[in-house]
Amino acid sequence: MVVRMRHTRAHTANRRSHHAIKAQKLAVCECGAPRVSHRACSACGRYRGRVVVDFAAKASAKAARRSKKTATAK
Repeated sequence: MVVRMRHTRAHTANRRSHHAIKAQKLAVCECGAPRVSHRACSACGRYRGRVVVDFAAKASAKAARRSKKTATAK
């Protein structure tokens, strides 16, 4: 069996030099808000020119659930 060689600090540091965290690259949505690339916009819910997340419908559903919850609690 081969005896394993020790890594020097310089060798270890050279390998770890690529482990740094890089900042996210932001794209500009059609609505003008910054968004992460390859993700739907959190402001308008659009991705590649079409609506994939309907925030208006989600908000109305949430309000309906909330009003139903308060009506049953009374």
